Amino acid sequence: MREIDLAVYADALAGESAALSARAERIRSRLRQAKIERRARNDLSAATVDRLESLGLFCGTDERSAHAELRELEESLAALEELQAWVEEELAAKNAA
Repeated sequence: MREIDLAVYADALAGESAALSARAERIRSRLRQAKIERRARNDLSAATVDRLESLGLFCGTDERSAHAELRELEESLAALEELQAWVEEELAAKNAA
């Protein structure tokens, strides 16, 4: 493997990691919002909840599905981090040679 090939691959992996991390953070944000909405639904009147739903302000996140997706993303990120570490080790070895 050429050093430049490893460096380009490392950059591509970093981009993928950033994209997966951003997706995971969006899911975490949806889950936090769902928790707030759930509490608000319990405290607000039925008419208010209906009005907020009709305005699209209560999104009704499927929390079970979101948690499952988040777990998958976290597992993918862990695998990607392992690959990144390997590529970085290979790159360091090429630089040392």
